[in-house]
Amino acid sequence: MVFSSLIFLFGFLPLTLLFYYLAPHKGRNLILFGMSLLFYAYGEPIYLFLMLFSLTAAYLFGLRIAKFRTIAPKRAKRAFVASCALTLSLLFFFKYYNFLARTSGFLPQIAGLVLPIGISFYSFQILSYTIDLYRGEIEVQKNYLSFGTYVTLFPQLIAGPIVRYRELDDQLVDRKESLDAFSQGALRFSIGLAKKLLLGDTLAAGYEYYKTLLERNPTALAAWMAILLYTLHLYFDFSGYTDMALGLGRLFGFQLPENFNYPYTATSITDFWRRWHISLSSWFREYLYIPLGGNRKGIFITCRNLLVVWLLTGVWHGAGWNFVLWGLYFGVILILEKLFLLRFLDRLPKAFCHLYTILLVLFGFLLFSEPDLATAGRYFAALFGAGTNRNITMALYQFLHLLPLLFLACLAATPLPKRAVEKLAQKHPKLSRLAPLFCLFLLGLSTAYLVDSTYSPFAYFNF
Repeated sequence: MVFSSLIFLFGFLPLTLLFYYLAPHKGRNLILFGMSLLFYAYGEPIYLFLMLFSLTAAYLFGLRIAKFRTIAPKRAKRAFVASCALTLSLLFFFKYYNFLARTSGFLPQIAGLVLPIGISFYSFQILSYTIDLYRGEIEVQKNYLSFGTYVTLFPQLIAGPIVRYRELDDQLVDRKESLDAFSQGALRFSIGLAKKLLLGDTLAAGYEYYKTLLERNPTALAAWMAILLYTLHLYFDFSGYTDMALGLGRLFGFQLPENFNYPYTATSITDFWRRWHISLSSWFREYLYIPLGGNRKGIFITCRNLLVVWLLTGVWHGAGWNFVLWGLYFGVILILEKLFLLRFLDRLPKAFCHLYTILLVLFGFLLFSEPDLATAGRYFAALFGAGTNRNITMALYQFLHLLPLLFLACLAATPLPKRAVEKLAQKHPKLSRLAPLFCLFLLGLSTAYLVDSTYSPFAYFNF
């Protein structure tokens, strides 16, 4: 089940809200846990048991870690290692085994082995709980229902943000639902839904057009348009999902962490990765980069740590050589910025720094979008006119047709619309009363789009 579907909007969500607010406070986690399991089972009923097995094992290992952490550290460590090994083994098997089998040539591939939706996200949440518990940074969760709610919470179950246990610990026990929070959540959800459907999906359709055109009539314009549309689509698709996730969290009294901060306004790749998929970057920094030594042990170790982290960041996104190279690509750029580029960029005009960042991001997402490296190389060459022809009639016609959408998308990817609304609200406070109408307008527009569209899953469901 996806948020941008009629069955979710007019079936699952209203019923969940009804059951949740009719239940006493002590029973609300039970409602969320049960409905989250139903939400997941709707799409993948078989893999529901895998998720339940993973979270149950982590819960039991957690009890053992807490029991022996101070009185028998070696036993606590064995439980910690076993818990992490089990979680990582399941993730590796379902996500990477067939890739490894194809690559090695001597392992048998497993027919029908499907990647469980959300396994990368809920596995990292389980790992964060286990690691923080072993470090003594959090208290053990003895209530299975509360722990299950943390792992399976449907607003962020299948595509994040990746929530660390300590960010929800208190909220699992004592959260405050309010009309104001509900209103904020409904508005945030509606904006996210509109971003995903009206911008993200429309940009995706333009990308598919130019990708097809590149095969039939390759031109530099078609290549640039394809990667530009894909890059914008990925942002509005994923950030739209995050807005919906955060909005849904507010409907149920949760405050989930932000995951995006206008990444396409960044002035360096370092800045970009502080703004894009913030929860993933934070997870790798806290649980891998810093334990490896971070930047505390000299420049060589710092560069090594960055390369390891970004290699694994690429692998986390998918089982394919394009993801490996994508991770190494950004890892090398970040190392170069660390060594000298940032000091050089600081002396340049912001506009140049922004152009530098956008170009490198476009090249990176070209690699991200295309699993076949030969095809990716051909598209990259086409950006500079290699292997193309001069007949740009179709590419130009569609470019002019999409120009208003591109302008709107580029504008919406900046904080300018939000700032304009905030200034307007300051000058005319009574306009805030129109927020419910605006929310209904976006929901109505999105529903009309859904009725006339085909199924369109979120891009990050694949990762």
